[in-house]
Amino acid sequence: MIIETYSEEETFDLGLKIGKETKPSTVYTLIGDLGVGKTVFTQGLAKGLEIHEPINSPTFTIVQIYEEGRLPFYHFDVYRIGDIEEMDEIGYEDYFYSNGVCLIEWANLIEELLPDTYTKITIEKDLEKGFDYRKITIEKVGIHV
Repeated sequence: MIIETYSEEETFDLGLKIGKETKPSTVYTLIGDLGVGKTVFTQGLAKGLEIHEPINSPTFTIVQIYEEGRLPFYHFDVYRIGDIEEMDEIGYEDYFYSNGVCLIEWANLIEELLPDTYTKITIEKDLEKGFDYRKITIEKVGIHV
């Protein structure tokens, strides 16, 4: 599925909609260049999970945990991960295979650790369509219909 947004608000609202529909044990991967709107999308998703505290990218901590919402939310940013073993050290499996919701920014860097099924979200810019334009591709991975 491809969705086009034309403002930060629309990108946030898409995350909000997905967050409201999210079920336990869901893993999202979030791929996109720096400054493409990953944090805005994530803030919307967290709001949809009824999380009201500020959401920032956990670039230096790898994972940020939010437990006061409708479902626990585990927000990963693996951009600065030096070695895949760092994921073992933080016990990533406890999060990936929990009843919570995981969102993993830069997940392409740890593809070999991802569960068999997840939802891949890719956000891209196209300046020819406007500064705030985003093409957001959402695809289920590993689910056979």
